[in-house]
Amino acid sequence: MTLGTKIDAPKTRGPDDSRGYRIFRVVNTIVLLGVVVVTLYPFLTIVARSLSEEAYIIAGEVTVVPRGFDLTAYKLLMSDAMFWTNYRNTVVYTVVATLISIVLTTCYAYVLSKPQLKGRGVLIGVALFTMFFSGGLIPNYVLVTSLGMKNTIWAVVIPNAISVFNLLVMKAFFESLPSDLEEAAAVDGLNTYGILRRIVLPLSKAIIATMVLFYAVSFWNSWFTAFLYLDRQDLLPVTVYLRNLIAGATSAESAAADADKVQAAATLQAVTIVLTTLPILAIYPFVQRYFVRGVMLGAVKG
Repeated sequence: MTLGTKIDAPKTRGPDDSRGYRIFRVVNTIVLLGVVVVTLYPFLTIVARSLSEEAYIIAGEVTVVPRGFDLTAYKLLMSDAMFWTNYRNTVVYTVVATLISIVLTTCYAYVLSKPQLKGRGVLIGVALFTMFFSGGLIPNYVLVTSLGMKNTIWAVVIPNAISVFNLLVMKAFFESLPSDLEEAAAVDGLNTYGILRRIVLPLSKAIIATMVLFYAVSFWNSWFTAFLYLDRQDLLPVTVYLRNLIAGATSAESAAADADKVQAAATLQAVTIVLTTLPILAIYPFVQRYFVRGVMLGAVKG
């Protein structure tokens, strides 16, 4: 060996190169692909049904590929003024309810994240108690009616304004923030509200985006609260429209006199489901990057 000859260090095989890890990746890929197929199959079936003729649907010949391409159901549904009225109601209810829920949940979670707060244990206990016990359907109905909220937007957005699960996730996130930041802000003269607005909220974009997604999906898909407290057809959300359509599908099909309606009766439900689901599917990719990060930050400390 001559002077100056470079001796390469022996290569060590990392965990990514091991045989067990390669097998894990293959199995993991197969399992995840299976989950994707199981998740997409029902939705693709609904889309195919919405584009197929009734005869093929009744015969059970529609899977993920439309048979007898037909847009009659879409034309009928989109020509129904009540459908668009209920659709607009759903958008308004979701936006207002999500905004109220985010404000209340953020304020409540921020308060609970302070260990020096007097009565903190009582406030946490009150929140946890509501996860397991409720007043019941009839007392809630009497309460909402006595407060004059029946047949108003507030009957939909107020009773379910705070989700305790979301509250606890956000509380854990606030507890994970460095306390030195708030102490430095307090030294600079900021009060509690200033610290929340200028320090905490800018650092909480991920968890707030996650909570917005959770609440928006929950309120968008909710129908029972509106079905219970709203009597006027022009106030109902589109989910109740869909519920009424499903409930009356059989009788509507047998009683329809118009030939187009008879042909489209079996596909109206699928069309309504597709049009109701599309907004959430369009929004989700834009908040997905916040979703995982927000949940993980709110669930893990240290």
